Amino acid sequence: MVCMGNICRSPTAHGVFRKIVEEEGLTESIEVDSAGTHSYHIGNPPDSRALQTALRRGLDMSDLKARKAKERDFERFDLVLAMDRDNFAILESYTTPQTAPKLKLFMEFASDQWRTSEVPDPYYGGANGFETVFDMVEDASRGLIRYIRQQHQLP
Repeated sequence: MVCMGNICRSPTAHGVFRKIVEEEGLTESIEVDSAGTHSYHIGNPPDSRALQTALRRGLDMSDLKARKAKERDFERFDLVLAMDRDNFAILESYTTPQTAPKLKLFMEFASDQWRTSEVPDPYYGGANGFETVFDMVEDASRGLIRYIRQQHQLP
């Protein structure tokens, strides 16, 4: 999961998806990570508003630390999921013809209720934006787990 700074959207997606993977008993089959396309916050924890939103919903993401996305992420992971089109474009420059199909927008896996292909950046807004992001990410994560199960024939 990749956003700009790896402190709001992508760590929320990381934490939510990791929890779903654990609940589904798939931790041996699925590795979850997150990163940012920019190096503003390397080593920092998620934004305090993201952490608070997650805690209110029973999710502890305090172990996550921001890192910058790298070209080798496309070799290491089966999917690299951008939170928006701007970050998708940056990540696209990291791909080769062989790895390009791994890059997708995270919201491709969400239900139609959202009517958007991007997870909005809540950084400059209030706490409500973090709640919306959490809802969007949770929905897309459930779709992602279904997709992975189908693609890899997991139980």
